[in-house]
Amino acid sequence: MIHRPFVRAAVLPALVALGAATCVVSAQTQLSPGDQQFVQDASQAGATEIAASKLALKNSSDPQVRKFAQQMIADHMRLARSLDVVAAGKGLGKAPGADSALVGKLQALNGADFDNAYMDEVAVGGHQKAVELFQKESESGQDAQLKSAATRALPVIRHHLQLAQQLADARKAS
Repeated sequence: MIHRPFVRAAVLPALVALGAATCVVSAQTQLSPGDQQFVQDASQAGATEIAASKLALKNSSDPQVRKFAQQMIADHMRLARSLDVVAAGKGLGKAPGADSALVGKLQALNGADFDNAYMDEVAVGGHQKAVELFQKESESGQDAQLKSAATRALPVIRHHLQLAQQLADARKAS
């Protein structure tokens, strides 16, 4: 089973194709329980990624971590703006906020402690779990639009994971 806080940390860019990043399934929606859970998890993941990356701009001591965070914020914010139309078509409502436990944990940290937690739990760990989440949806989702969108989104998520892994490796080498 995928650990949700990690999944919630990394998925908003991929949701552009889904049209679901700002939504949670409502009673009107005719999505399977699995598709509903995917939309909910993916939606919260995007909000968590943005919130955690905004904290990185304040709490990080590493200019490269701040640069990565800025890119994540820009990507996620830009992509989130185009989601409302598709979400409305699916009968989806407003998404839950960020994962408060993870964001709260990060808020209490600064400097190297923050950088380590952000890189491990959000940048690398979150994107790893997001790849798993979207891979599963692309293979076994019931809604054709969600399934196709998850498939199209995987390269974006994998690219973020690659960037995160490169940064984490560079930080360990220094």
